[in-house]
Amino acid sequence: MSITKVTEGGLDRNRIVTPLIINGDMSIAQRSTSTASITGAGYHTIDRYQIYLANLGTWTMSQSTDVPTGQGFVKSCKFDCTTADASPASSDEFYFRQRIEGQNLQYLKYGTSSAEKLTLSFWVKCNKATTATVALQDHDNSKMQVKSYTISSANTWEKKIVTFSGNTSNSFTNDNGLSLDVRWWLDSGSNFTSGTPTGDWEDNDNAKKNPNNLALASSTDNEWYITGVQLETGEFDANTIPSFPFESFENNLRKCKRYTHRIDGNGTNDTVVASCAMASTSQVRSSFMFPVTMRTSPSVTESDLEIQDDANAHTASSLGLTFGACDSSIALVINADSGSPFTSGEAGLVKINNTTNGFLMFDAEI
Repeated sequence: MSITKVTEGGLDRNRIVTPLIINGDMSIAQRSTSTASITGAGYHTIDRYQIYLANLGTWTMSQSTDVPTGQGFVKSCKFDCTTADASPASSDEFYFRQRIEGQNLQYLKYGTSSAEKLTLSFWVKCNKATTATVALQDHDNSKMQVKSYTISSANTWEKKIVTFSGNTSNSFTNDNGLSLDVRWWLDSGSNFTSGTPTGDWEDNDNAKKNPNNLALASSTDNEWYITGVQLETGEFDANTIPSFPFESFENNLRKCKRYTHRIDGNGTNDTVVASCAMASTSQVRSSFMFPVTMRTSPSVTESDLEIQDDANAHTASSLGLTFGACDSSIALVINADSGSPFTSGEAGLVKINNTTNGFLMFDAEI
């Protein structure tokens, strides 16, 4: 059997780079697969995607099985307007975005004459056939590049490809903080729609941020779906754009867990999270290993968490639990602010009781 050597010249080096967009196929949703009655900003369902919402209707955001036929996708993100706002105030705004760390952007060579172009590709479906706005927002340098895309046919999955020029004047900070976000505008008031963007990198100007307003909040009939998001280095069109970089569910989940790690109760048996030791009568120390190092020291939230010692399972509500030092990889300190129920030096377990709503979540989102 002959063996053919693959030379470097035969490789597409851009495909070796880790994709800038995480969870582009919308397959990971640790927090929830559906959240209703959304009226404010936050990370609500699909991992790594945040909405910014200020006084513009009420929404259900969900992980949907409505996807483009024959493309390999099994999930999409869906927005459903449940309370309309057809006359938004001038300062109201609503957009969907993924935020990217600066240290993941250094190979783009921004701030030099070799700054790379970026091509954004995504599948979209909406009941409105109209033109909408998508943008890159540079948070390090207060710059933006605003583009448009057209939904040609209502209620039809369509693939959109938008190219952005490289920024030769400004570089991204090389750290784990927010440098860039990809932003799909869904609605806004007049403060964001009156200007005309240049189509290239320019200073932030609210009036130019959403020139083609989708006005998704105008009716409770309105829905908007998205999946297959990829951000490629270089300039591509419909014929040359690389295929979507599918990866295993496991790898996708691990990438998401850098930003959010959630453990849910199983509704049948107690879920043991970690072992612990009673550092004092009112403090528990737990050596908790995250599956990957988190972006930064996370905040901690819980529901139905318990500390089990030799004799009792102490609920978080009865202990008034607060969380102390928690670094980005291992250590968690739990304080009991209501009384001193523990025996110093005793071993125990941190667990979630057998309710379907119990969880322990660590959040290091940008």
